[in-house]
Amino acid sequence: MTTLTEGRHPGGFLVWEALRDYTRETITLASGAGKLEPGTVLGKITSGGKFTRLAPAASNGSQTAAGILWGPADASAADAPAVAVLRGPAIVNRNELVWPTGATEPQITAATAALTALGILLR
Repeated sequence: MTTLTEGRHPGGFLVWEALRDYTRETITLASGAGKLEPGTVLGKITSGGKFTRLAPAASNGSQTAAGILWGPADASAADAPAVAVLRGPAIVNRNELVWPTGATEPQITAATAALTALGILLR
């Protein structure tokens, strides 16, 4: 018997947003960010303004949550364009977000607060 596994869908984490042309933007993912799934919590690298997956232990700006990746993207070998929810008002399903491997509860709490400050509410 073959088992099929359904992956994450673009925007599948989104419960509600005021207006997609306001809450979403095209961004640049930094080379080396890897293959990212929809719902990946992003940090923004201070120098250059590119995005990458949230890195709580970093000190380059990516330690602070700055948005949520809308659809799949691959920045393994080169910078890549992507769409992200960067501001609210928006409500997302916290259970559909992709957090960094090994993220602690205090780190997730800090990231949740940073997203809330952007108007992105986790429910």
